[in-house]
Amino acid sequence: MRIGLFPGSVPGQLLDLESTVVQGVSAEADGFDSFWVPHLSNRGFDGLTMLGLVGSQTHKIELGTAVVPTYPRHPAALAQQAMTVQVVTGGRLSLGIGPSHQRNVEDAWGLSYSKPARHVRDYLSVIKPLVNDGSVSFSGDNYQVNTQIEMHGITPFPILISALAPAMLNLAGEIADGTITWMAGITAIEKHVVPRINKSAATSGRPVPRTCVGLPVCVTGDKGSAFEKASRSFERYGALTNYRRILDIEGADGPADVAIIGNEIEVENQLKSLSDSGATDFLAAIFTPDDSNDSYNRTKNLLRSLVGKI
Repeated sequence: MRIGLFPGSVPGQLLDLESTVVQGVSAEADGFDSFWVPHLSNRGFDGLTMLGLVGSQTHKIELGTAVVPTYPRHPAALAQQAMTVQVVTGGRLSLGIGPSHQRNVEDAWGLSYSKPARHVRDYLSVIKPLVNDGSVSFSGDNYQVNTQIEMHGITPFPILISALAPAMLNLAGEIADGTITWMAGITAIEKHVVPRINKSAATSGRPVPRTCVGLPVCVTGDKGSAFEKASRSFERYGALTNYRRILDIEGADGPADVAIIGNEIEVENQLKSLSDSGATDFLAAIFTPDDSNDSYNRTKNLLRSLVGKI
C-alpha cells in the first residue's frame, strides 16, 4: 500500500500557497509516495493550481487532487487545465474528481443534483478521451461535445472518482482508474468498496483499479483526547448523506470512529489491516489532539517509516 500525505483535509487547516509548496517539497524529501490536496469550493485555493506550484519545486512525487467538483466545470475545460498541470509537473498528476454533495450543487451553485452517477458517467466519457487521445465526440444526457485539445508534451494520467455508493463504484472500475474515498473505514473498504470496484473492472476487462483511502490519522499517547478532537473536527461529515451511508456500512456512530488513532504500534497495525483490506493507497489526513507538534511529528515519522513496507 502506497502512503501519501493529504494536508488541508482537516477542517480548520486552510492551506496557503507557500506552506503547501513547503509541505509538498518536504513530503518528497521524506520519501512519501504521493501528495494530495483538496479542492474546497467555498474556501481555499484552486487545487490544480496549487499542484502546479508544488510540481515546479518537486521532481518525482505523485501529485493528486482529492477531489475537484465536476458540476461547476465543463469536462473539456477541466481536461485542458489538468493537462496543463500534467505537463508542468513532468507527468506526475493523478486527477481526482467527483460530483460533490447535493447541498453544494443545489444550494450553493443552483444546479440540479439529480442522477449524479449518470452525470459522472457522461463526464468521464468526455474527459477521458480528451486526456488520453486529445479529442472526443460524445452525445449524452448531460453533454454534447465534439472537440479536441492540442498540447505539446502531454501524456495521459489517471482519473479517479470519489466513489462510495454502488453505482459510483461500478463506474470507478468500469471507466475510471479507481476511487478516492473519505470516511470509509477498514470494514467498509474490505466488504463494500474493494469487492465492487474490482468486480466491475474485471467484468469490463480492465486492470485492478486503485482504491485510495483518505482517513484522519493521529499517533498519540492520549487516545481519549484524540478521539474527542476527531469528534469535534470531523462531525460535519457525518451529516452528509454520502458519508453517512458509508459510516453505516462500517457500523460507525460518527467520523471519529473511523479515524486511525493510537500509539505507534496500534496505528501501524491498523494501517496493515487497511492494506490487507485491499486499499492500494493511504491518504493520510494528519490531525493532533492539541496544538503541540509532538503528535504531528510522531505521526509523520511513523508514516514515513512505513513507506514501501505495508
